[in-house]
Amino acid sequence: MPFSFRFRLLPFIATLVVVAIGLSLGQWQVRRAHEKEAIERRISERDAAPPARLDDKALQQADVDALEFRKVVLKGEFEAGWTIYLDNRPHEGKAGFYVMTPLKIAGSGRHIMVARGWVERNLADRSRLPDIATPAGTVELTGIVRQHAGRLLQLGEAAAIRPGAIVQNLDVADMAKASGLAFAPFIVEQTSDAGDGLVRAWPRPSQGVDKHWGYAFQWFALAGTALIFFVVTGFKRGSQ
Repeated sequence: MPFSFRFRLLPFIATLVVVAIGLSLGQWQVRRAHEKEAIERRISERDAAPPARLDDKALQQADVDALEFRKVVLKGEFEAGWTIYLDNRPHEGKAGFYVMTPLKIAGSGRHIMVARGWVERNLADRSRLPDIATPAGTVELTGIVRQHAGRLLQLGEAAAIRPGAIVQNLDVADMAKASGLAFAPFIVEQTSDAGDGLVRAWPRPSQGVDKHWGYAFQWFALAGTALIFFVVTGFKRGSQ
């Protein structure tokens, strides 16, 4: 029996839409996977380099792209009054904050925003701030340079930046404007212990590569399935 294919416009258009969506989202997931693989290579390369000391001279010549993911050493004094709390940062299934405090670099008028660590929040009173000891006087700490502390979807109007504010996201430029302090255009995730009880288990920015490859496969499979279904049903209709 000869095969014949019966073409129908609406199923064809629907198939094109599904295939286009599947291919587009699959390609986006592939790009995200490649981006994270590139980040992992940069992290591995820079992790092998010795820590860089960020003093006033180094800050004046700082190149953010060249510094990102580098281990650094900072010396200065914390501006405890300008501690900010980044909301919706869970750790091991618990709700909490990232504690962010400016550090005034010794011998400099510049500050670096230091992500000091994670602390669990009070679920019974979500406006209550945790009691955290901030080291007084000159301190020396080590950490990793990041361009930002990670950005989350902002729902509703962002809270004003002020001492002790609980915010969803924090931009260094906005922090400088609100506080009147001069900031380096990046943050440092502290890795050295300070005896303050904060958790310093920072999520690796390159994590989730396998997830992106998995999602890419699913979207490409959806596109392929839609195309096969259109062809098969077209031949079935043609043979009736």
